[in-house]
Formats: sequence, structure tokens, C-alpha cells
Amino acid sequence: MRLAFMFVVLAGAIFYSYVAFVDLSFLSRTGRLGPGFFPRLVGVFAVAMTIWVIVDLLRDQRPEEDDASSWVDVVKLMVLALAYAVLLRLFGGFIATVIYLAMTLTVMNRGKYLQNVILSLTFPAGVYLLFDKLLNANMPPALFSFLN
Repeated sequence: MRLAFMFVVLAGAIFYSYVAFVDLSFLSRTGRLGPGFFPRLVGVFAVAMTIWVIVDLLRDQRPEEDDASSWVDVVKLMVLALAYAVLLRLFGGFIATVIYLAMTLTVMNRGKYLQNVILSLTFPAGVYLLFDKLLNANMPPALFSFLN
């Protein structure tokens, strides 16, 4: 199951890299680094690291033990990811990420309520401050705006 999951992650990383290289320019009109620099860097790194993990999994010849609970977790995460896409469109980047992380951590990290709340609030706040305030890059827009 890990190997299949990593091949799906590899396909996603390759698609992400393709979009970064084809649709986003590396340099801006003024000759400075453009909107394609960071996505290209992330995409190449994601592809390389995923290939590394796949090769490592292929070298490790221990038989995998698949149980039904692991597939239930996969389905839960897929449903949560789809819910995040809907929330992202409705509430924008910050609020959708807080809700998504809270829901995901509640499902996957049971019993650690304080840790879940801290992670659900601090990670999106850090991303918001980094991208929206420091880098002056807009967060995903929302249909219902709560933050300006």
C-alpha cells in the first residue's frame, strides 16, 4: 500500500512540476525571480524525494501487511481533502486550512486535543503571516470573506 501511495504522490508531484515549468515564468519582466521560481524548486524537490522513497521501498523486500483499517484511513483522508477543496473556495486559505487541520487532526491524532488545537491554529497563522504579510502574496480568495 505504501508503494501504491508513493506512486500516486509521484504522479501528483510530476503534474505539479509540469504546471510550474509550463505555466509559470521563471523570471519576471524586470529580470528578477518570477512566480515560477518557488513552485519549480518545490516540484523538483518533491519528485526527487518521492523517487528516493520509492527506490528505498523497492529495496526493502519485507512483505507488506494490508489491513482494512489502513484503507479506511485512506478514504477518510480523501474525503477530508475534497472537503478542504470546497472549504478553500468558500472561506479562503486561512480559515479553510484551520478547519481542515482541525478535522484531520481530530480523525488521525485522537486524544491529543491541545496539540491538535495548537497545530490547527499556529500552522495556518504562520503561513498567512509568511505569504500574505511578509511576501505580499495573496492567499486563496473566498466567497465569504472574514479577513481582509
